[in-house]
Amino acid sequence: MHVILTVDDSPSMRKMVSFTLTGAGYKVIEAVDGVDALEKAQAHPFALVLADQNMPRLDGIGLTKKLREDPRFKQVPILILTTESSDQMKQAGRAAGATGWLVKPFDPNRLIEVIQKVIR
Repeated sequence: MHVILTVDDSPSMRKMVSFTLTGAGYKVIEAVDGVDALEKAQAHPFALVLADQNMPRLDGIGLTKKLREDPRFKQVPILILTTESSDQMKQAGRAAGATGWLVKPFDPNRLIEVIQKVIR
């Protein structure tokens, strides 16, 4: 079973994402922000990281950069799931090493489809 790290400062968004992913057969570990996610990433191997962009302490792009600095996370897909939809923000995400960019509100079927495409 693939383990996915979901990172969002909104408890309701974490619950919705977790519900969608567990329903599709994934194991989910939740983090409340980028700093929490980095701590959890040290303790668990992940098949994929799904992170919000706008969070306190460390945002999604900052988290992506930090994860990509660690050899263990060079090949792990990182998807940014956010309300941000500007091309400039998407380019910053790509430059940081994000695998993909999804805009909230998300379609649960589309989310699962994208994850199935990028997960190894």
